[in-house]
Amino acid sequence: MKLYNNLNNSIIELIKEFDLITENRKLELENISLVINESLTNFGKAEITVICTHNSRRSQLGQLWIKVAAIHYNIKNIDTFSGGTEATSFNFRMVNALKEYGFKVRKFDENVNPKYHITLGEEDESMDILYSKVYSENYNPQSNYIAIMVCSQADKGCPFVAGAFKRISLPYLDPKEFDDTELESIKYLEKVKEIGREMLYTLSKITKK
Repeated sequence: MKLYNNLNNSIIELIKEFDLITENRKLELENISLVINESLTNFGKAEITVICTHNSRRSQLGQLWIKVAAIHYNIKNIDTFSGGTEATSFNFRMVNALKEYGFKVRKFDENVNPKYHITLGEEDESMDILYSKVYSENYNPQSNYIAIMVCSQADKGCPFVAGAFKRISLPYLDPKEFDDTELESIKYLEKVKEIGREMLYTLSKITKK
């Protein structure tokens, strides 16, 4: 699938910013690359569930950006998911940040926990639905998946993730602390770029099969 031109241009800009990632962080990201390679070798696929407490901000970004990076680098058999230790909703501020960044977002309903579809290209036939859910929900893989913990609270609260092939800690600061401040939109957009940059770097290290 060919990504939208504006999204592809944004990816190129984020790739140019790989030098913003610290050397220690690069080592953490390269470890994830090794685990993905191991899953591709052992299972013929890599199912990745990105986990945070409420599945409302950082984990949703992780799911989306790993998918985008896999498409950009033409890496097959990678499927992405997200979940929380509890379900709330995909925070509207993060949804707005994704729209501002150029993603095409379709909202399916007006429920307390609405469902969204984010289109990545003209030929995008995927029906991946983004909404807040617990990581063990049946929508997500139940065994042999890679669990990436992107917030400290979930990381500490889930020392063991049932069914996971590997569990990896990769915490990000929560933009929630800037909610309802003059920095809100700036910090949310920064988080979109930060997680995008790091997931692109991670997938750039995958050995194609």
